[in-house]
Amino acid sequence: MTEKRPFRLPSARLVAIAAIAGLVCGAGVVTIRHIWSEGQVQGAGVAQAGLCEGTATRIASLKPLLKGQVAAMSTNERPRIVPLSFKGPDGAAMSEASFTGKTVLLNLWATWCVPCREEMPALNALEREKGDDRFEVVTVNIDTGDDAKPQTFMGEYGIDALKLYRDSSMGVFNALKKEGLAFGLPATLLIDDKGCLLASMNGPAAWDSPDAKALVDFAKAK
Repeated sequence: MTEKRPFRLPSARLVAIAAIAGLVCGAGVVTIRHIWSEGQVQGAGVAQAGLCEGTATRIASLKPLLKGQVAAMSTNERPRIVPLSFKGPDGAAMSEASFTGKTVLLNLWATWCVPCREEMPALNALEREKGDDRFEVVTVNIDTGDDAKPQTFMGEYGIDALKLYRDSSMGVFNALKKEGLAFGLPATLLIDDKGCLLASMNGPAAWDSPDAKALVDFAKAK
């Protein structure tokens, strides 16, 4: 039986792998489809401005915590709600509105993405320790095909605290790419309880580190 390697802190080698994976992923992504009309986008922008009122102040307070193992995260300078669409563990359609009232660390991953595989145990540990009714690590798998591959991976690596969220169409990746938030995998977003984007990053991180836990504790605090 192949020995499953434990999570290792991000290194220059992992960052390089992540960059290569991003190029491969970007090359294979289908053309982004425009879902909203121009009028709908403008209307959504007005609604978001009101809903995310005060987010900029919270983001400013968050910046000092983006250090150490989460130093690669960048804060969102334009308070907004990022459109999301994928399937939940039961196969039901989900969107950003599905998590209203809960702070979310959203992570896009795939079984063929080496950095993703490396960081999944740490994301699992973060969810096990910090997950509650006010916070959830939401890892969305974008492998094409059925659920067999991600389910097998999660079983073999002991990923038992995370739920299997899925988007085999890669539409969620395309949507985040359009927003300038995903260039490869893994891609991670920190979203507040109103659905407003706080910070994001591309590449792996030690999500079970004290730096990551301090960031989560601040983000989910009322």
